[in-house]
Amino acid sequence: MIISTEGQRADTDVKGAILTMLQDKIGPQKFNAWFKHGTVLNLEDGLVRISVPNPFVANWIETHYQGDISDAANTATGTPHSVVVAIDPSLCDRLHKRQLDIQADMVAKATQGRSRQYQPARNNVLRHRLEDFVMGQSNKMAYSAALALAGGKANFNPLFVYGPCGVGKTHLLQGICNSLSRMSRDGRPLTWRYVTGEQFTNEFIASIRQKRASEFRPRYRGLDLLAIDDVHFLAAKRATQDEFLHTFNAIQSAGNQIVMASDAHPRLVGDLNEQLVSRFVAGMVVKIDQPDQATRMEILRRFARRMNMQVGDDVLEYVALHIRASVRDLEGAMIKLSALAAVSGGTVTLEITREALAEYLSRADSAITLGDIEAVTSVYFGITPADMHSSRRTRTVSVARMVAMYLARRHTRMSFPEIGKSMGKNHSSVVLAVQKLQEIINGGGELDWMSPAGLKAMPAAKVVELLNEQIA
Repeated sequence: MIISTEGQRADTDVKGAILTMLQDKIGPQKFNAWFKHGTVLNLEDGLVRISVPNPFVANWIETHYQGDISDAANTATGTPHSVVVAIDPSLCDRLHKRQLDIQADMVAKATQGRSRQYQPARNNVLRHRLEDFVMGQSNKMAYSAALALAGGKANFNPLFVYGPCGVGKTHLLQGICNSLSRMSRDGRPLTWRYVTGEQFTNEFIASIRQKRASEFRPRYRGLDLLAIDDVHFLAAKRATQDEFLHTFNAIQSAGNQIVMASDAHPRLVGDLNEQLVSRFVAGMVVKIDQPDQATRMEILRRFARRMNMQVGDDVLEYVALHIRASVRDLEGAMIKLSALAAVSGGTVTLEITREALAEYLSRADSAITLGDIEAVTSVYFGITPADMHSSRRTRTVSVARMVAMYLARRHTRMSFPEIGKSMGKNHSSVVLAVQKLQEIINGGGELDWMSPAGLKAMPAAKVVELLNEQIA
């Protein structure tokens, strides 16, 4: 973990205390894997800002360690702190190959449900509220559906929201849950549960091993609302899918609601039970795209207010024009400007912004990012983004990595070296992967890979076409 050297010595000491407490809480192995290299911590105005190299690490830290970071900051400072995770691609250089492999191993263990003991999910107040969501053309339908559901006016079940990383899927799910926290039915508070697909999987497996399934099932099947984020995590897990199918049926049969979010359309989630797919698409399936210009401007204004930044509209318009991918990318740019403002005495001009964000903008100016491509591709092939960043060379990982590199060259402005650096590979590996896949497509060849159900094969052109539709 790199600590920003800006500010007073006391501030540096506080950051050191935060890191020490975080390492004590999660253990040195996890701390070294996710925080020791390639991340930057800044502490300012009631926020802990964590900059990370790619969307995968951002998602993992938000899902697994956001509460631990916040607790450590609160203890170290004596005041409440929120945690913001932003992506800074320039940090890719700091990641070590061994670290990437350890991350992949940890994700694999979590996927298999071996990393946690059974813990009932708790209905704590979540971070996001619907009132704070910025609506625009890219998310209007999803936001309207969330409002209808939160207001008890929905005539669809389930609601399935999908889209690339960092566009607001988690915000909507948590916002719905927080809205239900203030509601009641027949004189009793509504019951809800927000979990990730990984948490559901780990709880279920732990309950079986500990012979506590009789406690696990009522906690889910009797809910007024179940919200599951990253539901694609259930792919290729037959027993967990069967359990979730029974949970789904029980909740829906009782007239209660299910909300889900995924990086991909349910029909493009690899190795997902067809019975689940049919139930998912029977409700409302809605995509959230990258925010449009007007939405990006409003998001930037809100970030500026929250960070107490004095920034002119010309600066915000410049950032909104050049960063078109995700809310996380916008937030990452504002964090850089916030640090710049602290150094320059609070004034950030357009000229300074151009210079300060030149490298960042060169990597993030595409409406489609490498993170989007990795997310969709890994879901389709039933692996994790961590696998593609690792040194693993199994058939499935190699094919998925080749496809992701090919799509990155087609949909982003990243060079071969930039793609390689971001994915932990060298320049020549990316060149060879793109050339090989293009030759397979030109020759009408197939891609084959191993799934839990056995060998799968499909024309390479068809695979690319399906994924193009997903990320476009």
